[in-house]
Amino acid sequence: MILVTGADGQVGWEVRRALAPLGRVVAARRSDADAADGEALRALVRRVRPSVIVNAVAYTAVDRAESERDLAFAVNAEAPKVLAEEAERAEAIVVHYSTGYVFDGTKEGAYTETDVPAPLGAYGASKLAGDLAVMASGAAHLVFRTSWVYSARGTNFLRTMLRLARERDELSVVDDQRGTPTPARLIAATTAAVLARCVASGPGTLVLPEQWWGLYDLTARGETTWYAYARRILAMDPRRSEQRCAEPTPVSTASYPTAARRPAHSVLDVGKLERTFGLRMPDWEGELEAVMEEVGGH
Repeated sequence: MILVTGADGQVGWEVRRALAPLGRVVAARRSDADAADGEALRALVRRVRPSVIVNAVAYTAVDRAESERDLAFAVNAEAPKVLAEEAERAEAIVVHYSTGYVFDGTKEGAYTETDVPAPLGAYGASKLAGDLAVMASGAAHLVFRTSWVYSARGTNFLRTMLRLARERDELSVVDDQRGTPTPARLIAATTAAVLARCVASGPGTLVLPEQWWGLYDLTARGETTWYAYARRILAMDPRRSEQRCAEPTPVSTASYPTAARRPAHSVLDVGKLERTFGLRMPDWEGELEAVMEEVGGH
């Protein structure tokens, strides 16, 4: 039995589909259990009795987290802690997703799993607290840090750019922050590939070897800026003829103030993930093309 929390989110939606071949998936939506209610989460896990818990719930409003710090920590730190505690109690695997925003962005090269985090805001701090709680729980765990998540559905940068290009004559996009656009379906497919390698101890029951427990960076390969990413999105738009603004304007972070500071560089090194599980992560450009084909099919 596999429990997916946040199954109505962009990552959760893809995860529940990708994990279906591995066993029965119980898809828990936000309406089924409030992620900010630890006791509701405990009750959910004890009722379902899963062998794998995939936590796809997250508070992702980076700017709003500065004024809703308690809620951000409840969802991003306390909820993973509760789920990991329940996983340890039930001898289940817990999978948790994190972010490159746990770093301050001052490193020149890609961040690795051994780099010391230094979050710039409440969102990154809350996600880091969740990572540490899961890893300290004693449960069999996989913590996947990812970057610039998007999909053909939900609320994300790609869909926002497509909408704004049709609504506005001018569109300014930050050009001095670097990261790796990573589609939710790649995150889900990679999660499924890793779990498929786990030892089955019974029908629908997976066991994660202890040497695989830990933290892994999970993104596509390569890097870009928000501006260059936006340009690529608009150039691939299947409804490009409807755009009022086909060419965004690059701006600096300093000229586009936000409530939360963001790292100028949040590129992650996927080498450990690839070496451990025999994977080869694809380039972000090819993944974007595939998602844009999906957008065109909607």
